[in-house]
Amino acid sequence: MFTTILHGFWVSFGLIVAIGAQNAYVLKQGLLKQHIFWVCLVCFLCDFTLLSLGVLGFGSLIDKNTTFKITLAIFGAMFLFWYGYRAFRSSYLGNSQLSLDDNHTKQTLKKTIATTLALTLLNPHVYLDTLVLVGTIASPLTFAQKPLFLMGAVSASAMWFFGLGYGARLLIPYFQKAKTWQILDAFIGIIMWAIAIGLLRYTYNFVNQ
Repeated sequence: MFTTILHGFWVSFGLIVAIGAQNAYVLKQGLLKQHIFWVCLVCFLCDFTLLSLGVLGFGSLIDKNTTFKITLAIFGAMFLFWYGYRAFRSSYLGNSQLSLDDNHTKQTLKKTIATTLALTLLNPHVYLDTLVLVGTIASPLTFAQKPLFLMGAVSASAMWFFGLGYGARLLIPYFQKAKTWQILDAFIGIIMWAIAIGLLRYTYNFVNQ
């Protein structure tokens, strides 16, 4: 039993730890102390839902829907280019650090949740990872083993997102300087655009294969 739970934990953990658009946003919200509980909760609930569907075997439906995959990739790339542009602009202006103390610069909860959902659900890789890949790994398991595997997988998700969000506060002393924020914003912009370019390449290769 424990082996199956641990298997699910490490599979999920290995997929979500890599720095991406979603993780970068969670980190930044944690540093800014802006709606961090809700950001982490939304990320976890999305993971919980998609992992559950993947373990239960619905991943193949997404994998076979060509139109859905292409549409999602294009819209995801457009959103990431826009968000990356905002990050580069913030890096150039050097004003992100003001958000640490200026309550007037905070995003509303509604806008924060919308951004979190967009960064999570407009990324085709989240479906490929949680539905297709995790679903494939869990498919050989017995009916009794799958809930245990899922328990380990969602535990890793909860530990990662809440740990990243609230653990980011330990880095706040390093982010009192404008230069540090400029570097972070530039790094986030690079991540966003790199993922967006990757999505467009994926779409191009998929259409022309």
